[in-house]
Amino acid sequence: MKDQNEFKPYIPAEKITPEFTVTSIIMGVLLAVVFGAANAYLGLRVGMTVSASIPAAVISMGVIRVIMRKNSILESNMVQTIGSAGESLAAGAIFTLPALFLWAAEGKMDKPGIIEITLIALLGGMLGVLFMVPLRNALIVKEHGVLPYPEGTACAEVLLAGEEGGANASTVFAGMGFAAVFKFIIDGLKAVPSEVSFRVKGYAGEVGTQIYPAVMSVGYICGPKISSYMFAGGLVSWLVLIPLIVLFGADMILYPGTAPIGEIGEAIFVISEPELWQQAVSSA
Repeated sequence: MKDQNEFKPYIPAEKITPEFTVTSIIMGVLLAVVFGAANAYLGLRVGMTVSASIPAAVISMGVIRVIMRKNSILESNMVQTIGSAGESLAAGAIFTLPALFLWAAEGKMDKPGIIEITLIALLGGMLGVLFMVPLRNALIVKEHGVLPYPEGTACAEVLLAGEEGGANASTVFAGMGFAAVFKFIIDGLKAVPSEVSFRVKGYAGEVGTQIYPAVMSVGYICGPKISSYMFAGGLVSWLVLIPLIVLFGADMILYPGTAPIGEIGEAIFVISEPELWQQAVSSA
């Protein structure tokens, strides 16, 4: 509580600084569309989304500070806030709307059209904003210094490094260049696999990692404590919980489902990875 009372914002309330500007709105909307589309595709393919806040913060800082020669951290913060909304909206849509298509495939309803999908996503986004307005004071203002918010912390460090300039800003942009080259080698040239995994034969668990500088940098910014929590959670999930489900729960039926968990998992695999399913059938 003492640290909370002594906390002072980086930009004092009495200082007038550009924030909600035309530049920040246009950049934020463009990044929201790009990251939203990318996360929708990625989420439907692999079942998870990636952070949009940190790359949006880096891009906004690069454009506003370097290209436009403006020293406005609040504008950069506004850009990354709007840009990250695309990721959140995409995640909310892709993890819920596919159920409607599954019901349509079973003949329980008609397939939703583009207007229905748009209205559902729009109402879901508005509902999220309206819920967040009263929760902001409880979860962010009053819990400052208590809840870690690793992604938000990383965004703040990126923006502050660009605001301070000098060696800190040059380090950020050097990291951007290194990451761009590294990603080109991995995804462009395919010289190095983007994911490395290890599985023990006869055991349902698997250990793997993504070979990306972004993953390493976020872990570095968040610190060993938060990173160890996330690492331990991944180990427990993949090496303990999933093998236990496969071993003891494959034939279990959970309400409201009518099929065993093993059959549901197999059906999801067939839908999400048809190429891999065909390869498995052919090899069998």
